[in-house]
Amino acid sequence: MAGGWARDGAVNEQIEATVNDELARMRARQQPVGDSLTHCAECEEEIPRARREARPGVKLCLDCQQERDTRYVARSGINRRGSKDSQLK
Repeated sequence: MAGGWARDGAVNEQIEATVNDELARMRARQQPVGDSLTHCAECEEEIPRARREARPGVKLCLDCQQERDTRYVARSGINRRGSKDSQLK
């Protein structure tokens, strides 16, 4: 049930859209593009053949990829589709 000027289901649609945006961002990030490198782009260590075959397009060795994955990346927590106030009116 929506309150104010919002139609029924508007808040749930907004939540679903935000979740779908995040899922699309994560899926796009996971897909390497192009040919795999034989040596890491950061440390020049050889990338194992099994990794290159399992993840076509890989550019980093396991150690560099794990380090990159654990780095903190600040992202805004603001819903860019609209403020809470505008959704509930």
